[in-house]
Amino acid sequence: MTTNNSSTTGAQLDEKQIFDLAEAEDAKLRAKAGKSYSQGALVRKRFFRHKAAMISLIVLVFITLMAFSSIGFAGIPGWWDKSYTAAASVVNGGRPTLSVVPQAFGGEGLRWGEHPFGQDTTGKDYFALVMRGTQQSMIIAAIVGLLSTVIGAIVGAVSGYFGGWVDSVLMRLTDLIIVIPLLVLAAVLGQMASGMKMGILPLAVVLGLVSWTSLARLVRGEVLSLREKEFVAAAVAMGAKPGRLIFKHLLPNTIGVIVVNATFAIAGAVLLETSLSFLGFGVKAPDSSLGLLISDYQNAFTTRPWLFWWPGMIILAIALSVNFLGDGLRDAFDPRQGAGAHRRPRFFGRRAAATEA
Repeated sequence: MTTNNSSTTGAQLDEKQIFDLAEAEDAKLRAKAGKSYSQGALVRKRFFRHKAAMISLIVLVFITLMAFSSIGFAGIPGWWDKSYTAAASVVNGGRPTLSVVPQAFGGEGLRWGEHPFGQDTTGKDYFALVMRGTQQSMIIAAIVGLLSTVIGAIVGAVSGYFGGWVDSVLMRLTDLIIVIPLLVLAAVLGQMASGMKMGILPLAVVLGLVSWTSLARLVRGEVLSLREKEFVAAAVAMGAKPGRLIFKHLLPNTIGVIVVNATFAIAGAVLLETSLSFLGFGVKAPDSSLGLLISDYQNAFTTRPWLFWWPGMIILAIALSVNFLGDGLRDAFDPRQGAGAHRRPRFFGRRAAATEA
């Protein structure tokens, strides 16, 4: 009993210390500017101070601009003069002409060349292919993130607010989707959607329809807590309808959870689409996606490794960037968690010594 009480007290003290640190940081921001900040302004400032999130945002914007501006999109021409569907004669074994190693270190200097990412086995420009694949993968990820966020937020809010049989039905539906392996469910539905001949839209919708469950459970938990608050009781007393309560009062107060989960849903969608395309259930030729490129050229890893490297590196960059972006948003919306996360490593240094003293 003594051990349990002491551990509980320690946890409460740690949480209180983290909360105090977060409050001190907010007070420091206000004092530095000489004015008071709104909650939104504090969130923005905390987010912009998160270095990993800022670097990830720059990387993500760069990849997006490169993908959509290079080969063009939706009939708008790009600055790259080669098409991802045009085959040509293979030059120098299809090796990449891109060089970033300075001549002083034995390289060829900074050089872009005719085929910076090389050529595939049919002579197609691999830079154009990878940019097209990046476009498709990012569009699918954006649609999946938006659709899963909307469905998950609404299902979670309705379930948490009404409770009773409504909560039971919605949560049993959520549990049913959770127990089915996501990759198997997405593969079956994706194969059915591929016969619609409507491009990547059916695949993106299918993935969005099976990716909302985690957000629904998180939002439900938040709403179960919020509905007991005084502002909800006041709104009910003033005659607010359930729809207004959910969309005007409850969901705005769960925006932190929703935004953070949306970023993680996008990262998960990139990896899920890659897995499906790799297995042959995703984007089909003659179109392209990053997962399809890896699947097509997995056997060329030893002979033409650049055909595997480029899409693999872009998938890794997108997934890491979106995850770090989500970490930054989480720390910005939840200062207690952010303060604890930022200071945790320091307990192994001077703070640990000070504590022992």
